[in-house]
Amino acid sequence: MTEYNPYYYKDYGKGEGNEYVDFLALTLKPFIDKNFRTLKDSAHTFVAGSSMGALISLYAVVKYPNVFGGAGIFSPAFDTAPKIYDEIVAAKWGNGFRRFYFYAGGEESETMVNDMDKMIAAIEKKGQYETHRVVSPIGKHNEAAWSREFGHFYTFIIR
Repeated sequence: MTEYNPYYYKDYGKGEGNEYVDFLALTLKPFIDKNFRTLKDSAHTFVAGSSMGALISLYAVVKYPNVFGGAGIFSPAFDTAPKIYDEIVAAKWGNGFRRFYFYAGGEESETMVNDMDKMIAAIEKKGQYETHRVVSPIGKHNEAAWSREFGHFYTFIIR
């Protein structure tokens, strides 16, 4: 709960997500680009996660838009980090095109779909960003649901 949260959360204390995203952008990605044949620009670099991983993936695009061009956001735990909405509104993404794939299950928390829709609306209001929204009425908050959706995300994000 703290490793992937960039903010303080009342139930768990200070988040360490900021440091995690710094590691992804400033250490891991440069290492991969140096040692493997990659398309290095943000238009070809994406991050994805589920639950808290979804939260930190979106935060990575906010903090490092020059590194990450989009995200797969599966069952995002936005309820643990309401400040992320303000970060999206304030984000300076310039003219670079961004892609976001959102997924939630209808059998998750009572606020999951509404929280996700609020985030989609905030991103779409910025313009020049493509979002894709999927809600599975029978989807639960688990790896089985997310793995069923991953191929659809991948097809969307790389086109």
